[in-house]
Amino acid sequence: MSTTLRLTPEEYDQMIAKGAFERLGRRVEMIRGELREMNPAGPVHDDYVDYLTRWSTNVTTSADCVVRVQLSIDLRDSRPEPDVTWLKPGRYATRRPAAADVLLLIEVADSSLANDLGERTRLFAEFGVGEYWVVDVAGKCLHVFANPRGDRYLDHEVINSGGTVAPNCNPDVILELSELFAEG
Repeated sequence: MSTTLRLTPEEYDQMIAKGAFERLGRRVEMIRGELREMNPAGPVHDDYVDYLTRWSTNVTTSADCVVRVQLSIDLRDSRPEPDVTWLKPGRYATRRPAAADVLLLIEVADSSLANDLGERTRLFAEFGVGEYWVVDVAGKCLHVFANPRGDRYLDHEVINSGGTVAPNCNPDVILELSELFAEG
C-alpha cells in the first residue's frame, strides 16, 4: 500500500532553504500539503505572463501595489505560485504574502485551464482571495472571479477577446483584451 507524503509548511520551507528542489531540476509548489510538479512553461504561456507583467507595472505605482511574478503566497498548507500577483504596498522580506495581502491574482492557462478553473479557484476562494483572473489562451477569453464565499466565488464573469476589464482594486485601470490576445 502506498500513501501520499504530506508536508507541513515548515518542512517545505526547510527543503527550499536547503536547495532540495534545485537538485531535482523541477519546478514544484505545495498545494494542500502535497508537492505538485508544475508543467514547464512554453513560449505562449511566457508571452502572456510577460504581457501581463508589463501591463501591471505600467498601470500601477508602488503606492498602489507590489507586482510579483511567479512567486509564492502563503495559504496555510499551500504555497501556490500564481503567474502575476498584485499585493498591498509594502515589503515581504520576512514572510510570504497571505490572502489578506492579495489585491489580484492572475493565472495564464495555456495547458492548465481545468486546474486553474477547478482546484485553484476553490483554493483561492476558500482563503478569501478577493479577485482572481484566469486567462484562457485557447478560448481567447478571461474568467473573472470575485466575491469569495466558502470554497467558491459568487461572481464569475467570462469576458471575450473584444472586451475590457478593470481590477476591483483599481477600477481606473483598463486591460484591453483585444491587445492581450493579439497575434504576435
